[in-house]
Amino acid sequence: MVFLLLASALILFIWGKIRYDFIALAILFVLSILRIIPVEDTFSGFGHPAVITVAAVMIVSQGLQNSGLIDLIARWLEKIGKNNLLQTVVLCAVTGIASAFMNNVGAIAIMMPVAIKLSNKNNNPPSHILMPLAFSSILGGMMTLIGTPPNIIISTFRNNAIGSPFKMFDFMPVGIFITIVGIAFVSIIGWRLLPKRKAQNGPGELFNIDDYITEVRVLKNSNYRGKKLGDIKKAKNFDINILGLIRNKRRIHTPELSEELKVNDILIFEADSENLKEFTDITGFKLLGGKQFRKDAAGSKDISNREVVVINGSKILGKTASDLNLRSRYGINLLAVARADQQIKQRLDHIKFQVGDVLLLQGRTQVLDETISNIGCIPLEERGLRIGYQKRIIMALSIFIAAIIIAATGILHVSLSFSIAALLLILTGIIPFRDVYKDIDWAIIILLGAMLPVGTALELSGGANTIAEIIMSWGTGIPLWLMLAIIMSITMLLSNVINNAATAVLMAPIGIIIAQNTGVSVDSFLMSIAIGASSPFLTPIGHQSNTLVMAPGGYKFTDYWRMGLPLQILIIVIAIPIIMLVWSP
Repeated sequence: MVFLLLASALILFIWGKIRYDFIALAILFVLSILRIIPVEDTFSGFGHPAVITVAAVMIVSQGLQNSGLIDLIARWLEKIGKNNLLQTVVLCAVTGIASAFMNNVGAIAIMMPVAIKLSNKNNNPPSHILMPLAFSSILGGMMTLIGTPPNIIISTFRNNAIGSPFKMFDFMPVGIFITIVGIAFVSIIGWRLLPKRKAQNGPGELFNIDDYITEVRVLKNSNYRGKKLGDIKKAKNFDINILGLIRNKRRIHTPELSEELKVNDILIFEADSENLKEFTDITGFKLLGGKQFRKDAAGSKDISNREVVVINGSKILGKTASDLNLRSRYGINLLAVARADQQIKQRLDHIKFQVGDVLLLQGRTQVLDETISNIGCIPLEERGLRIGYQKRIIMALSIFIAAIIIAATGILHVSLSFSIAALLLILTGIIPFRDVYKDIDWAIIILLGAMLPVGTALELSGGANTIAEIIMSWGTGIPLWLMLAIIMSITMLLSNVINNAATAVLMAPIGIIIAQNTGVSVDSFLMSIAIGASSPFLTPIGHQSNTLVMAPGGYKFTDYWRMGLPLQILIIVIAIPIIMLVWSP
């Protein structure tokens, strides 16, 4: 029954139509109903130290971002010369180092706009730098306990197996070599394996918005003169998105649908060009050839366009612009959506937003940045250094370093150390009270809380032992290094199609049993699984960093294995000898 449920979960994970945290909860509930997991232990995973640690690290990472430290580093990076190779090496190195101590998605969120700006400035394709940047954020997480959720999970399994968890820098001997060699590969050689995509020359050019943003003038004999804007949308079920209204050479941004149209009003709207002629024939509006009114009208200079990427945990995920009332609630217009390597121009109000979508938003300049942050998106433009944050940088960095030292020396468990650090960042105002829970990726927390009891069920039911026996039967008589390579390869394969934290939960019990049955150090197998779970380089769905760069870089699904496959092989070749040297008796 456990095998059947896990197989079903694996298929659903790969299918990708249902969120992985919901899948994990469903499996947990079925196992509890069948009494494979004791009812009283159903929700035990949500109080697990690994779950608390991951949540605390997410909050502390946001504190570092809020302090302005990463913004300051990004500003320094903008001074890199025009040499494309130098830019790639430095950006990837900084991203990797940052990812070792903070959420890797947070690191790439700061560095990606810098990378795009440098690419555009030097006329280099973003496709040559964004995937190396994403891979570097994943590689850097391998160096420390807090760098990535799989390391935290593996540490707890070690504690269950031998009574002692991995410490803060126990992953460093293997992780630092993999990170150095991996970043050197992706930044010097790997990017040359990627396709050359046309670079963007500025905000909005990913979409060519002038191709389908149209202006019409209301004439005396227009059929809809004197009628409300809402009446236009209802007529003939026209699929249009009204962006603005010019009246007496003054622009009204996001006008109310109750606004009545007057003679000589100029209506700015987005429409499918195929239906444009029918629209003008029915309404009697006059199509204008240029965009001079949009530019010349008073108030137009206060309106900006901004490209943003939808990230995991965003308020808009799975919803449409219509559901969210973007115009009335936030005062912004959705101009266009790009998903992966395609542009979506039709029925924008009905597109359900996904992780990695690039949106072109329009709104008043002074409120646009705050709105983008509120809805949980990453801007793809340069963000200026926050003024007045120098003192907060020192405070945030002091709290963070203290938490690392306390956890590394064993004074307090890492879950408690970073929870206290998160509380201090909140009390000092570095993280606003209203943003505390927003900074946690709840999908990951739910996934971990649900999967940890599932991993226990796999072990207690004998399922892990059965899988371990099958793997050992394949490798009868083979040397230890080859067995470790097999385990790492299987883990890598899983991490490319399901969440890396779920991969670690499923593979850790199997690795422990193989180690115990063969009389080998548990640490060597757990390290192999930790490295494998943190190596999802073949697909855009294996890790959120990969997903985030897909649309901005213009990548296709098949582009990832071009650089990812040789990188995974390189990681196996480097990691196994070091694991044998450091962690095998």
